[in-house]
Amino acid sequence: MTALASAKDTGMVETTISASPNRVIDIDNLSLTFQTNDGPVHALSDIDLKIDEGDFVSFIGPSGCGKTTLLRVIADLEQPTAGSITVNGVSPQEARLNRAYGYVFQAAALYPWRTIAKNVALPLEIMGLSRAEQKERIARNMELVNLAGFEKKYPWQLSGGMQQRASIARALAVEPDLLLMDEPFGALDEIVRDHLNEQLLQLWAKTNKTVVFVTHSIPEAVFLSSKIVVLCPRPGRIYDVIESNLPRERNLDIRESPEFLKIAHRVRDGLRAGHSYED
Repeated sequence: MTALASAKDTGMVETTISASPNRVIDIDNLSLTFQTNDGPVHALSDIDLKIDEGDFVSFIGPSGCGKTTLLRVIADLEQPTAGSITVNGVSPQEARLNRAYGYVFQAAALYPWRTIAKNVALPLEIMGLSRAEQKERIARNMELVNLAGFEKKYPWQLSGGMQQRASIARALAVEPDLLLMDEPFGALDEIVRDHLNEQLLQLWAKTNKTVVFVTHSIPEAVFLSSKIVVLCPRPGRIYDVIESNLPRERNLDIRESPEFLKIAHRVRDGLRAGHSYED
């Protein structure tokens, strides 16, 4: 069932997505089935999704609904078994080879024997950039994530939140058009998570990157996003696509506003209704 069909069936307001000349991700009727020893596992089914330049899109849904799998398909880490997908007008494989995206994992995945600067520099070394270019990019992106001055520290000397900011700096160092983030703040406490959410919005405003963000948190999805994609499980399908009318400049106080609560209520309703498909 598509997002539009499910909206009609439940009496929800339809979301109209207009065509854009700056389309970054275009997914059409995409499905993915894993073959296992216990038989096929249908991970994604009939996914239709358009993401435009400058969008901040969150994927939200229960465990097992295919959020991370869909992100990995965009990143060319998984291959769909049906349908089509383009990233910046080319295949995900071409986009990966062109270094069109940066990927931030659930764990910071920093090498403990390398300084923070050396961790940020790792993809630049692989790219073969000059030392001068590496130094400039490290400094610029450490500044973007508010880690200037910590270049010579090692990962174990930084808090969990600071380590994740370093991993974001590393992803940004390749100068991608697209930033893919797989629950980067999920393991952090609420206070740190709120702080990093605010910093991520500031980073988005400074860079105007297109961001695709996986989360289990309704408040996080609503606070960060210009568009929220609600997925339901078994197989993973899009239940609803919600365009946010919140201003791009936001602080945590907006979470008490009627507009914020209205969007959060719609996300919560979508998550509950999505589970009913299993009945």
